[in-house]
Amino acid sequence: MLRPNLLAALSVLAAAALPASAQYIDTEAEYAVIMDYETGDILFSKRGSEAMIPASMTKIMTAHVVYDAIERGEISLDDELVVSERAWREGGWATGGSTMGLKIGETPTVEQLLRGVIVLSGNDACIVLAEGLAGSEEAFADRMTDLAHELGLTSANFENASGLPADGHVISAADLAKLAALEIRKYPQYYKYYSELEMTWNGITQGNRNPLLYSMDGADGLKTGHLEVSGYGLTASAERDGQRMVMVLNGLPSSQARAEESERLMRLAFTAFDTRTVEPTEEAFAELPVWNGEVSTVGVRLEQALRVAGHKRAFDEASAEIVYDGPLSAPIEEGQQLATLVVTMEGRDEPITAPLVATSSVEKLGFMGKAVAGLSLKLGAGDDQ
Repeated sequence: MLRPNLLAALSVLAAAALPASAQYIDTEAEYAVIMDYETGDILFSKRGSEAMIPASMTKIMTAHVVYDAIERGEISLDDELVVSERAWREGGWATGGSTMGLKIGETPTVEQLLRGVIVLSGNDACIVLAEGLAGSEEAFADRMTDLAHELGLTSANFENASGLPADGHVISAADLAKLAALEIRKYPQYYKYYSELEMTWNGITQGNRNPLLYSMDGADGLKTGHLEVSGYGLTASAERDGQRMVMVLNGLPSSQARAEESERLMRLAFTAFDTRTVEPTEEAFAELPVWNGEVSTVGVRLEQALRVAGHKRAFDEASAEIVYDGPLSAPIEEGQQLATLVVTMEGRDEPITAPLVATSSVEKLGFMGKAVAGLSLKLGAGDDQ
């Protein structure tokens, strides 16, 4: 393990990601994550990796499964699905929960139902989609969990499509943020639904519950959530000057607190954090010792551009190490990966790593060279005695 002189590079680099650093920012939310969309770095995390009850933020996964089915050709936006009595009974107006206001026997299209899920947070629309695609909501929930795990969202376990109370229905804030980013990146043609401010069905107009859509320029998604047991939550995304942030909050005491805290933290995400890039150059970060080579050291440099994000106050506190299995042995080819750059920042759960490659080739010593090297070692050992 080698500690190179990389302070100048790190000041340009400007940071690794910075979760869970209360000395920089904090929130009254029980769970919180701020993620840089492009890099995927978690900039801030408060219990972000812990499984939590997502309430209606579940519906991001519900929509994702439907998008996946559309891409697979199982269903289309124009397909019509029949509203069952169960969907009406467990997700309709009489429940007092969020609803699209569907009637038994209606045949809305998949696109209308998706908008009902996303814009209106309709529990009834979730059930109709689940039954239409998987036969039952239970089977659809299994499919949600399976797809989540395929996507690497290992904390996720879904028991229904709506997020209504159910034992074991959980996902972490960090995984919700990753899911939101996947939604934006993989299905941009459907992401537009999240920014719709209202929807009318059966003569009743309801507004989107996402407070950021009304208070912050650049906010364009995603989904609120609320249950008595979990408090008020929001998974949100906003873009400003070409940079996009994703945020998840949960466990706030009121809708007013959710509106105020989500705007405060999202604005802070764009002002308190920064994203910068170190471009690879031919200049070596450090010289590593080489055994059995025609030269005794070899330079190492970044293999590719390193783009990371972090809190502005953390930039100057970064430390860097070069980690490698030594001693390195010749022959070595130019461009061969020899080591790993490990950048550690205050408050980061895990460091950022980047491969380092050789700046030049090193040929193996011939017979005479080995003999001279061995003699030099013996003479050196004798001098020490």
